[in-house]
Amino acid sequence: MKRILVTGGAGFIGSHLCERLLNEGNDVICLDNYFTGSKDNIRHLIGNDHFELVRHDVTKPYTAEVDEIYNLACPASPIHYQYDPVKTIQTCVIGSMNMLGLAKLVRAKILQASTSEVYGDPNIHPQIEGYWGNVNPIGIRSCYDEGKRCAETLFMDYHRQNNIRIKIVRIFNTYGSRMSMNDGRVVSNFIVQALRGEDITIYGDGQQTRSFQYVDDLVEGMIRMMNTGDEFTGPVNIGNPGEFTMLELANKVIELTDSKSRIVFQPLPQDDPRQRKPDISLANRELNGWRPEVKLEEGLKRTIDYFKKLV
Repeated sequence: MKRILVTGGAGFIGSHLCERLLNEGNDVICLDNYFTGSKDNIRHLIGNDHFELVRHDVTKPYTAEVDEIYNLACPASPIHYQYDPVKTIQTCVIGSMNMLGLAKLVRAKILQASTSEVYGDPNIHPQIEGYWGNVNPIGIRSCYDEGKRCAETLFMDYHRQNNIRIKIVRIFNTYGSRMSMNDGRVVSNFIVQALRGEDITIYGDGQQTRSFQYVDDLVEGMIRMMNTGDEFTGPVNIGNPGEFTMLELANKVIELTDSKSRIVFQPLPQDDPRQRKPDISLANRELNGWRPEVKLEEGLKRTIDYFKKLV
């Protein structure tokens, strides 16, 4: 049994990770300030003797005796991270420094949940870990993109300077149950609009692409990454290389929900990437053959069933 801290543990991804870690027999501390996380996501875990829930903001120091830290704390959807961009940067940078300081203090292994957004609007396709990215440092998305890039820098420098055992994963678009209905992410937007019979909003011409992975595949990849030897730090892409246009996704959601919704087009937001697709050959090689198992249609069906209970 390990004692594991999950920051952002009441969030969409964090709650699934906490659940999986508990099921594997670990003690789990879930740390969250509930800016985008929700107690509803982890309410079913609260009665577990091996689960501890702490309301705390990672921009403030926190101390606990733990063996591992998963640092997930940060709003990840444009609506939320652009709401208070300065706070987003503080969460990425100061939050990472506080968690790295804790890892140094208690000699814990620590994993950073980075993002495919570090690649910006990429000039290479698919994206490999060695690509340095094409990021606007002064745009409306920069608080998140550059905040996560700086967090990766901090992790590498703490590793080189203080011998901290680190892991960095770059998470590509992820979906599944416990997504927020109003988080502005494309999968949840399309599903909620379709279930309500509202117009489905596509920004731009709908030909921009994304790669969508189901949350269970991501959690499996993160845990495998944490369990690799100390010599492998990453970063490593964790995503599904299946690539779909926004128009294809919208039509698939309409089909699976049997909706009468129409597709409408709106102007493309500033700095919205044209393409997103991970090269996962490194993950496949270093994480014991990891690759996503859940196909898009199956994952969408599961996610639609979840949202049907809410809409």
